Amino acid sequence: MTYRAGWIHFTNVAPILDSLELPPGVSAITGVPTQMNAALLAGEVDIANISAVEFIRHADILEALPDFSVSVLGPVYSVNLFHTRPLEDLRRIALTAQSAMSVALLEVLLRERGLSPTLERAEGEAEELLSSGYDGVLRIGDSALREWYRVVGPLTAERTMTTLPDSGRGITVTDLAEDWFRLTGHPFTFAVWAYRKDRPPPPELVQAMRVARRHGIGHLADVATRHAALLGLPERVVQHYLWNFRYHLEAPDRLGLQEFAAKAVPHHAPLSFGQRPGEG
Repeated sequence: MTYRAGWIHFTNVAPILDSLELPPGVSAITGVPTQMNAALLAGEVDIANISAVEFIRHADILEALPDFSVSVLGPVYSVNLFHTRPLEDLRRIALTAQSAMSVALLEVLLRERGLSPTLERAEGEAEELLSSGYDGVLRIGDSALREWYRVVGPLTAERTMTTLPDSGRGITVTDLAEDWFRLTGHPFTFAVWAYRKDRPPPPELVQAMRVARRHGIGHLADVATRHAALLGLPERVVQHYLWNFRYHLEAPDRLGLQEFAAKAVPHHAPLSFGQRPGEG
């Protein structure tokens, strides 16, 4: 019986997925986070790099690979709240339907500040939605990275990724992962590689993922060059962006994940992680 994978192939997982060679008996489809979340929960795929919040919400039926994640310590650059007023003055925020994770994180961060603006589903680029009447827009993924750079760029000899401003063109960009770090001091785990407890992945697939990750991280400049061309962004931007990610679900990432779980889904089932076999 074929083992079915569902991959969310944003640039942030390119170091794992670009060179992944599926072993015999494994097939894969791709989609946006909400599509792959739904496919895994419906049993249409057996494993997926899903939103961490969906893993938390369905911890009764899902288990996560113990050594894979998509986490960051500090800014992520691609999960952004674009806004034209100070956070405490926001009234209407447009939310993308593509990501349950970023919406849950935004809700936690607003609640921690005692804020309760109206949250509405609306799709479109940040500047377009801001000009239509929203004073805040949540954007994720590759498009959010491009829109962030459009607002705060460009890079110059004096302006590096770490010294770019957080505003431009009359818009402020709040990086939700950086906001989480300021709040908690922990990394933020956006995604885990979760599977249905009744359908654990074959060891050959996990080993192939480790091989691909090792190759991708070892050739990060090549990955960045390839994806910079696809995104229409400078290589420096994409290389710094990828270098920020943590792909191994280490102890600090788990601490951040547990704290987020307590804040976002207080009565969740215990989180379950598979046995960590020897690193390949």
